[in-house]
Amino acid sequence: MFIFIQLEVLFSPASEKSTSDGLKRGRSYMIICKKIVIYYNKMFKNFFKIILNASIIVVIIITIQTKSENADCAKTTKNNNSSNRNSGSNNTCINENYKELMKAAFFINTTDTRSQHAQKRQNESLPHKAGLCAKKRDYFERGKRSVFHVRWNPNEKYIVESLENPAVNSSKYSPHPRLKVSKTTKISLNPKIYLCRDKYELRCLNKTLAFRERIIKTLEKAVIEVVNETNHYNVDFKPVFGSSFEEQYYPSSCLMMEADVRVLRRKDHPFNKLQFGKLFPKQKLFRHSKKIKACAIVSSAGSMAGSKLGRFIDTHDVVMRFNHAPTRGYETDVGSKTTIRVVNSQVVTKTEFDFAHAPIFQNVTIAAWDPGKYNASLEDWLTTSDYDLFSNYEIYRRRYPKSRAFLVNPHSIWRLWQSLQTFAGNRLIRKNPPSSGFIGLALLLPYCSVVHFIEYIPSTRLNGRCHYYSKEINSACTFGSWHPLAAEKLMALDMNIADDISVFQYGILRIKRPNKLLCGFNFLGY
Repeated sequence: MFIFIQLEVLFSPASEKSTSDGLKRGRSYMIICKKIVIYYNKMFKNFFKIILNASIIVVIIITIQTKSENADCAKTTKNNNSSNRNSGSNNTCINENYKELMKAAFFINTTDTRSQHAQKRQNESLPHKAGLCAKKRDYFERGKRSVFHVRWNPNEKYIVESLENPAVNSSKYSPHPRLKVSKTTKISLNPKIYLCRDKYELRCLNKTLAFRERIIKTLEKAVIEVVNETNHYNVDFKPVFGSSFEEQYYPSSCLMMEADVRVLRRKDHPFNKLQFGKLFPKQKLFRHSKKIKACAIVSSAGSMAGSKLGRFIDTHDVVMRFNHAPTRGYETDVGSKTTIRVVNSQVVTKTEFDFAHAPIFQNVTIAAWDPGKYNASLEDWLTTSDYDLFSNYEIYRRRYPKSRAFLVNPHSIWRLWQSLQTFAGNRLIRKNPPSSGFIGLALLLPYCSVVHFIEYIPSTRLNGRCHYYSKEINSACTFGSWHPLAAEKLMALDMNIADDISVFQYGILRIKRPNKLLCGFNFLGY
């Protein structure tokens, strides 16, 4: 039934004629399907509860009959001489057994409700305190878990020698924004006053919640901030939901999945007819995609310095890094494992990065991207890209024919921007492409059941540095000045399932891949 409704929404004549009619029908069907899912969830829960009760009742009957009747009732029959007394004792034993049986069955059926009522009475008896104490109670009621399965000791020394050789002068050169922006060296908050050692102390929790408020307010202010800029990419898009998006709940992770960020393949038009398309690898993005479970995305933020998360990062199946971020010499903080690098077109093009020959770009999967114009075709993208990454890409592929170097589809990058604007609603975001971090998250999420994004959201280690391998101080690298970075981080926070201690003290986001059933409707019409 769910599939039938989905097909009717996607292929109905009304949805083809106008997006508004299709949107209304999509919302109505979404509400109906929510009710259906809730009904079937309740039905399955009751079904499993009946099976559990029946199995326990059978076990109780067997144990009671074997033990009680053979032991207790045998003793009573020996002590009593008359047959009437024997029958009476048997009846009393059976009645007692029946009572025990009924008590056990009743206890099973009412365990959940009793615990719920007891918890409710306990919550109602608590005094309603204002401020951070009330937020502390909400924090525990959310039930979010730490990203660490066991108690983790960050002071433990763990150094793994990296197999990568960094590019020449890679620590001195860092990709600059495509447009000139003003540098702000001062940070509006002092993160050191929110830093705490004992992560599970009440005082530490209050500090974390206060720091969380400051970060969210700073990000929201950056989103609302009016930016006087030209529409360089000719972006022409209006959000589908507008202000009513908040009323109609739709997970932000589904918006990211529906953007369908992907790499270009040989069969894609027009590359299936061009000689350049034969340079694309025949392999898929990942060799063993079905075996991938946990993935880590390591940002290049300056707050990675001193994090001591290297061991945690190296335990993941896939580790993603960006541009020319080195690992040698920083293994304790950033780890040594690298599976894939997301590289922008500046790094591929500019001579100081030496993309075609630098060892740091060898023996690793590469996903290079350039946005192109918003409505440009792939043929136009080959001639009107921001930077000519195609020449160095061809040199790289011919020099290393067995390498796994891909180009990200520019149309999918702008679809991701549309998803971000849809999430923001009426708040207009910058009409510039998303950052490499956000593109990497969208590229990795379909393959990983869980993604840990390291230091994407500012933690209490915030120091104002752009990168952990350089000393450049610029707060625009954290809160955005050209990319719609603030809106990206708010959307990532909305997808997060980890607790606040993990996010704002350790600097680790935990994002779970959404269920396909939950993302069954394609409201954006991709």
